[in-house]
Amino acid sequence: MSVSIEQCEWFAAPPDRVWAAVADISTHPEWMKDAAEITFTTEEHTGVGAEFACLTKIGPLRNHDVLRVTEWEPGVVMGIEHTGVVTGSGRFTLVAERGGTRFCWEEVLRFPWWMGGPAGERAAKPVLGKVWRANLTRLKAKIEGAGEELSDR
Repeated sequence: MSVSIEQCEWFAAPPDRVWAAVADISTHPEWMKDAAEITFTTEEHTGVGAEFACLTKIGPLRNHDVLRVTEWEPGVVMGIEHTGVVTGSGRFTLVAERGGTRFCWEEVLRFPWWMGGPAGERAAKPVLGKVWRANLTRLKAKIEGAGEELSDR
């Protein structure tokens, strides 16, 4: 079993500006409330093959997520593989649309038996969906606020 979660948001910014905000993985904790700390485990910090550990916190629960970048097409897609305790995959996709960008975040996750396995996945889906929705709201504010700052120069 696995749980699949997808959240999408429209940004009033072109794909290159959205990509610039998500391509620097080290800044993800600025807009991902559940990502407390990112530590790279490879010299590469961008592109396919970059690996990092992410201390994930949701309420009192903590997990050291281990991730590897599997897809990297600037302005289009970033894919990752979860290789730690929680396994699965994730993707950020960007599509130019209506004078902006449609950004989608999809994750397919598998929990180990001691995290509840399939029952834990079902219980986590609405919680993770809510957290990621809030993360996209923060990312939207960061990107659209950056656009205002750039236009003031």
